[in-house]
Amino acid sequence: MVARSEKEKMLAGELYQAFGGELFGERQAAKRLCREFNATTEDQMPERDAILRKLLGSCGANAFVEPSFRCDYGYNIHVGENFYANYDLIILDCCEVRIGNHCMIAPRVSIFTATHPLDAATRVAGFEYAKPVTIGDNVWIGGHAVINPGVTIGHNAVVAAGAVVTRDVPDGVVVAGVPARVMRSLDPHQG
Repeated sequence: MVARSEKEKMLAGELYQAFGGELFGERQAAKRLCREFNATTEDQMPERDAILRKLLGSCGANAFVEPSFRCDYGYNIHVGENFYANYDLIILDCCEVRIGNHCMIAPRVSIFTATHPLDAATRVAGFEYAKPVTIGDNVWIGGHAVINPGVTIGHNAVVAAGAVVTRDVPDGVVVAGVPARVMRSLDPHQG
């Protein structure tokens, strides 16, 4: 049996060591692209779009991200059409992050797939793992919200500003608080 690489373990959601050569090099490459992206000016929209498309795993039409943007790898991030992210988006994409069509992300949102073992000895030994995050179509995530590893946010949901999402969010609801809880259902015919 061939031993799995640390990258294969990471993508499978298993314990892995993040500081081996392959993963460290890939994070460095993503950091360079993030730096280039964040250094663009408001007059350099074509350059900004080209860097974003080079960095991300996939990117739908009319995707727009305001600098500054940070991520771990980039290639695990997939955004749909008509995606908008405001300033200071952070995505720790050690596993897939899939964001649907027509999504809006407010300033200073953090999306985390990376997590660490609760066992101190395992954590201190340098192991970590990741769980994917999925965000449906037509989702609005408010400023300073935190989306934790393994969460799925349903279609047409709203995550209130400052919410910390620790579990799945159903379709068509507003969630708020720490931890986020359903506050109300949304009427699909309401503006």
